[in-house]
Amino acid sequence: MKNIIICVKFFILTAILTGLIYPFLITLIGQVAFNNQSNGSMFVYHGRVVGSTLIGQKFDQDKYFWPRPSAVDYNPLPSGGSNLSATSAKLKSDVATREAKLYASGSGLDPHISPAAAFFQVDRIVKARHFDSAQKGEIINLINQLTEGRDFRVLGEKRVNVLKLNASLDDLR
Repeated sequence: MKNIIICVKFFILTAILTGLIYPFLITLIGQVAFNNQSNGSMFVYHGRVVGSTLIGQKFDQDKYFWPRPSAVDYNPLPSGGSNLSATSAKLKSDVATREAKLYASGSGLDPHISPAAAFFQVDRIVKARHFDSAQKGEIINLINQLTEGRDFRVLGEKRVNVLKLNASLDDLR
């Protein structure tokens, strides 16, 4: 009986530590030290939230920069690969389509494209928006201004957030 009481006390103590105190402390640290990230890195455009800077979103109109194609149609719930085998006809078709667009997203939710992919799309956007050469120069400046460097100067590659780029593009008019 003494062992059962000890076990119950230990269970209650462990439940309080791991079920209440630990989650509270981690939430507190997240809210204080990483407030933007722990709240979804929401992007506010003209006073309203239009998306997250960490999750890719679908832009398919010619007047916008296109993100990398997504195997999950930019739906974060089933994110990941397609699980199609190397001999799959559908996979071969999908790869051919992605090759035509130059790039694809590994997770299906990547919010960034390379600066080269952004520059490649400039002429299409200029044509769709009926911009002149001065406005084309402004688009190129936007890409350069919004290009993010490598993390800690060594990790990853330079990249441009498509949501931020398209929001800035709409401000050009």
